[in-house]
Amino acid sequence: MRTRVSSGSPLEESIGFSRACRVGNIISVAGTAPIENGETVYIDDVYGQTRHCLALSIRAIEQAGGQSKDIIRTRIMLTDISRWAEAAKAHGELFAEIRPACTFVEVSRFIEPTWLVETEMDCVLE
Repeated sequence: MRTRVSSGSPLEESIGFSRACRVGNIISVAGTAPIENGETVYIDDVYGQTRHCLALSIRAIEQAGGQSKDIIRTRIMLTDISRWAEAAKAHGELFAEIRPACTFVEVSRFIEPTWLVETEMDCVLE
């Protein structure tokens, strides 16, 4: 059985994606951008954008029936890897106890130039 969690984006149908998808005890969260009500939040703030993206992803996991303790992997994609410590601070505040596998990578750009970061998560329910 497949459970989908919507972000509310009008692009979900045309692109063919969901914010999160649960199959059995596995939940995957799609690339999550620093958006609220269709607008970029925390302009020029890697820490704020990362914290926002991670919170949106955790909320999607909860909507799919998971908890933050179930997160086993995170991915942090940055347009400027030299600012990784700002993103790492936000990640550490949320995951110091859980300590999922985590990868930081630099990408050339995102769809919206004001996005400095996007995140992804994977979760296995116990």
